[in-house]
Amino acid sequence: MGKTGVVNLPLHPGKAPRWLFKRMVSLSKAIVEVISYEYGTDEFLRRISDPFWFQALSCVLGFDWHSSGTTTVTCGALKEAVDPEKFGFALVGGKGKASRKTLNEIEKIGELYNLSTLSIEELKYSSRMAAKIDNAAVQDGHNLYHHVLIFSENKKWVVIQQGLGAETNYARRYHWLSDNIESFVCEPHSAIVGDIRQEKVLDMTAKLSGSAQKIAVDLVNDNPIHLKENWAELTRPLNQKTLDDWLHDKQSKKPIEYLNMPKTINWSKMKEIYDFQPNNYEQLLSIKGVGPNTIRALALISDLIYGEKPSWSDPVKFSFTVGGKDGVPFPVDREAMDQSTELIRQGIRQAKIGNREKINVLRRLKEFIPYNSN
Repeated sequence: MGKTGVVNLPLHPGKAPRWLFKRMVSLSKAIVEVISYEYGTDEFLRRISDPFWFQALSCVLGFDWHSSGTTTVTCGALKEAVDPEKFGFALVGGKGKASRKTLNEIEKIGELYNLSTLSIEELKYSSRMAAKIDNAAVQDGHNLYHHVLIFSENKKWVVIQQGLGAETNYARRYHWLSDNIESFVCEPHSAIVGDIRQEKVLDMTAKLSGSAQKIAVDLVNDNPIHLKENWAELTRPLNQKTLDDWLHDKQSKKPIEYLNMPKTINWSKMKEIYDFQPNNYEQLLSIKGVGPNTIRALALISDLIYGEKPSWSDPVKFSFTVGGKDGVPFPVDREAMDQSTELIRQGIRQAKIGNREKINVLRRLKEFIPYNSN
């Protein structure tokens, strides 16, 4: 995996005021126009896939830096600001219902860019797989509610999506960049940012999960009767391999939640998968109807019966060590952050906006990075 990190993103109810959103649209259009012209579309896509650069841009546009709304409102403003024909790239998808329009919007913009049918289908596949992986292959307790694909006329793309932790009311954001992806099922993210590093997360995209992926494919390609036997072995209370050995803490006798097997398995779907005979884990994951329960059951059978352990380590690796609502982060890599904010600063200075507005947005950038105020 490339960059990973943690940043507090509490869920804030309500919507951004219309006056603020209109202002964000205007500012983002001016800044993105300069950056795209000076550095090119590919560089803009690379930058927007960087979580810190994205966060800095959000703050410059006027949004609270640590709110979950940073993601949804900033992407919404960019989508409204960017003219696909003028800029050579477009944003599709969005929050909630808007995310379900992503595939249709890809087709529409793809036709505008005269992309081949194959290229359009590849973009649609990338969009679907990014969502499937962050919903099913990375099981961190966050349900996706925001999905945006940014793609250019030369078929480069970025995905920015966000999930909500039902128990914590904190969000987790997932960044993808097409240039960084060698495999959709082997550490494909350019970054994952969230609230805290969790104790146990099933990450079937980790390199450590490679053997468990192979076992999962072998299991679904074998007669479903054998898979039913494996599943029953782990769910029968009086089984010779007692659940106490696997599913309970021997001190407290409480279930170890991360080992809990799904209560039900869609055996009709398993029969369909068996008839299909997927060649690899990506192909298995791409099948419609293969969701978190199927992925978790196969991972646990691989672990507890066949001894091939998937990764239970949260893919979040380090923290920006953030402050409060005033937005005072303490950076991990100051040189990289300096480069990111300098690009935004140059964009602001050259943007076609009033001098007073330039002063205000540069001040917000300075507040976001207090040590770097030149």
